[in-house]
Amino acid sequence: MAPRLTRYIIMGMVLGVAAGTGAHFALGENAELSGRVAGYLHLPADVFLHLIKMIIAPLVFSTLVAGIAHMGDSAALGRIGGRAIGWFLVASLISIGLGLVMVNLLAPGEGLNLTRTAAEAGAAGGAAGIETGGLNLRDFILHIFPTSMVQAMADNQILQIVVFSLFVGVALTAIGEKGKPIVTLVESLVELMLQVTGYVMRVSPIAVFGALAASITREGPGVLLTYGELVGEFYIALFLLWGLLILAGAFFLGRRILTLLRYVREPVLLAFSTASSEAAYPKMLEQLDRFGVPRRIYSFVLPLGYSFNLDGSMMYASFATIFIAQAYGIDLPILTQITILLVLMVTSKGIAAVPRASLVVVAATLGQFNLPVEGIAFILAVDHFMDMGRTATNVLGNAIATSVVTKWEGMLEVEEPEYVAHPKAPAHTAADGRAGLELADDMVTTSDSHKGA
Repeated sequence: MAPRLTRYIIMGMVLGVAAGTGAHFALGENAELSGRVAGYLHLPADVFLHLIKMIIAPLVFSTLVAGIAHMGDSAALGRIGGRAIGWFLVASLISIGLGLVMVNLLAPGEGLNLTRTAAEAGAAGGAAGIETGGLNLRDFILHIFPTSMVQAMADNQILQIVVFSLFVGVALTAIGEKGKPIVTLVESLVELMLQVTGYVMRVSPIAVFGALAASITREGPGVLLTYGELVGEFYIALFLLWGLLILAGAFFLGRRILTLLRYVREPVLLAFSTASSEAAYPKMLEQLDRFGVPRRIYSFVLPLGYSFNLDGSMMYASFATIFIAQAYGIDLPILTQITILLVLMVTSKGIAAVPRASLVVVAATLGQFNLPVEGIAFILAVDHFMDMGRTATNVLGNAIATSVVTKWEGMLEVEEPEYVAHPKAPAHTAADGRAGLELADDMVTTSDSHKGA
């Protein structure tokens, strides 16, 4: 039987769609009332995401610093980082390239015959809340380095937290014995944040219900039918990308890829239903730990992946760019599309640094190639539903990347059986810092979230 949390998340998704559909038809054409009701339905999801944002910064900082301190070798850190970046670059090329191939084969935009107008071009970005001119390489590089760690944590700037944590972790390794009290403190902070994470994850099924119910109430189930071809063909492309990612993982992990997929289904479901990678991050740490990835690996590679390895978002960027060109009847030569691919290889690395990230990258790319930026407005109605798929893909891609890098390092351990933590089980320190666990093959707790990660 599936773990109880997985069942509750699936139940939340089904009930959310049903409740949202009922509310949408009950409220009729009253858009103002529908928006107000949707706002209240989304309240549990907003609370959950606020709680997730509350724990993300200290969780990333503590796990990354503790992982680097236990690594004890800056050469190993550089090797692991290099292998991770290598995987991310190859995955980026495959994701963007597959998006270009699929949108050309399926041609979802052909026949729409949209007309480009100057007025719409000026209004589209503003209506969507998108700044089309704000993405450039200089600003992105500058954004990586924090001016204040407090501000970086307050804003949940993951990449800046990673940079600061790298400095702290390497410095703790360099000062040796003098840094041991701080390492002990950081390890205690890790266990504390994992316990808090367990409490937060208990409300995730309610958050899933609220997020989907609110979206369906506001837009109605018909929005998926209206844009059915675009959404359906995008998901076909995503499924193909999933297949390639899983095959690549199986090449390195063998049959254990099936175990990994079983372990990460909960964080993937969370990411899909909430359209938030942050929502899945704490649970992903726990599940990778169960799979046998040491803390010193996943605490470094996973945050790095959240900044540089967004496979679903990169596929979306190429798919949406060519779709908009097709919708306006603009024929792009193959050389232009290859140039777009190369541009996206660079601009997509700034996704983590800006709000409305994927749409910003698409808008910037459209503007750079003199394509109609107003086309963004056409896909806004279903962007949330496409965002669900690309976010789940991002989470799956990072889980596979982290596991493969661990395998390359020869550090992939035998996965745990179906363990659950006993609330009073004493913590002990292992090489990867796992908390004390108690074997329970026949049951899993509701949250399945007290396990050390």
